[in-house]
Amino acid sequence: MDTRKLAYFVKIVDSGSITKAAAALHVAQPALSQQVSALETDLKQRLLIRSKQGVEPTAAGHTLYRHAQTILRLVEQARIDVAASGAAPSGRVSIAIAPYSMASSLTPRIIREVGRRYPDIVLHLTEIYGGVLSEAIKNGRLDMALIYEPGPIRGVQFTTLIVEDLYLIVNSRRELPVDAAADSITLDEVADLGLFLPEQIHTLRQVVQAGIESRGRKLKLVGEVESVPSLTRLLRTDLGATILPKSAADALFHEEDFRVLRILEPALQCRIALCTPDHEPLSEAASAVLLVLKELLQEMLRSKYSPLPTAPFDAS
Repeated sequence: MDTRKLAYFVKIVDSGSITKAAAALHVAQPALSQQVSALETDLKQRLLIRSKQGVEPTAAGHTLYRHAQTILRLVEQARIDVAASGAAPSGRVSIAIAPYSMASSLTPRIIREVGRRYPDIVLHLTEIYGGVLSEAIKNGRLDMALIYEPGPIRGVQFTTLIVEDLYLIVNSRRELPVDAAADSITLDEVADLGLFLPEQIHTLRQVVQAGIESRGRKLKLVGEVESVPSLTRLLRTDLGATILPKSAADALFHEEDFRVLRILEPALQCRIALCTPDHEPLSEAASAVLLVLKELLQEMLRSKYSPLPTAPFDAS
């Protein structure tokens, strides 16, 4: 089995047709069919189902397609890394950052510091939620992520950075069952309020919902919101409340229009973690960005938060 056959096979599956793949690859259709037949002979499995409408991969074909993508990506990365050996790191590095977390405030500093040290690296920043990131990390669409830790996920590893208490954020004009000067609210009192939260796949939503249901109560969900500007407008018009870690609440809702109350009896907590793949090494550029990211996180934790009692980050 060689990488050329794998590349041909991936192109056929992506195209859904041997004819279309042959045209895209500038390879004669009979020759392309022979390459597939050679793969099937080598693996002793039928890989494609052929019909007048095109081709579809069999179960074995789907398995090969997934592994072929990983193999081809590693081969291409090896070529890039070898070619760039000895030169300054360069290329595209993708980072996902949870929008409702203290990590989102790091974005300007990440851009500035990476640009200063590695001007040939292009950063791609996006917002993503824990439930969908595992596939993005495993498939190589993302290099790393700073998110709410969702628990063990095969193919990725999490380094817990900080455990934060959750706080209620509500319009300052809202009448609450707490004293005007109070800075806390019970979870039972929170359960009486209509909340704006992310969709069910988000770890933050799961923590809040599980906490309320543990009190024998039902979550009063006003709506699912995953846009910070929209959430701000909704709370400013007092259509509901929301729940966030203190760091995110301070960063996003520090105006006089909002009240930030710590949730007690019981307290709710979430973990912010760094997520990286555990099945293949990062590119040289991604490794360089990861070092910068860890430095900035350590600095933030030292200056504002009490980090977990764990060993220092391993920069390897």
